[in-house]
Amino acid sequence: MSGAQNGDLWDPISVHNFSERFMEQTVHFHVMKLSGAFFIWVGSSPLLSNLAVSMSSKYDSMPLSTLVMGDPSDTAPTSLAQRLAKKTKKQVFVSYSLPMTNSSLSLLVENRIKKELELHPEKF
Repeated sequence: MSGAQNGDLWDPISVHNFSERFMEQTVHFHVMKLSGAFFIWVGSSPLLSNLAVSMSSKYDSMPLSTLVMGDPSDTAPTSLAQRLAKKTKKQVFVSYSLPMTNSSLSLLVENRIKKELELHPEKF
């Protein structure tokens, strides 16, 4: 069977970018929609400092999540991946490259992602 007939292995990757200004800081969002999953990078400068993944499990109501790379004391990418996986029912990869000095920034960022999910669900 060719990839075009398979329908999932060779599906094109959809890319979606958006930005928002929070507390005097411009935050960029880069979403890549995959087959049954999506990757989202959040940051203010081009840096991949961590990567978390989360997915649903038939054994638990909360999605399983782990930090693939980065500082294990920074729980932002893992927590965000878990909440997005629960909301979307998809496997979610998150790279969160913002300083953890302000917890209200994390909330603003998550709310902005949820707003984008509502406006453009086909991009996730």
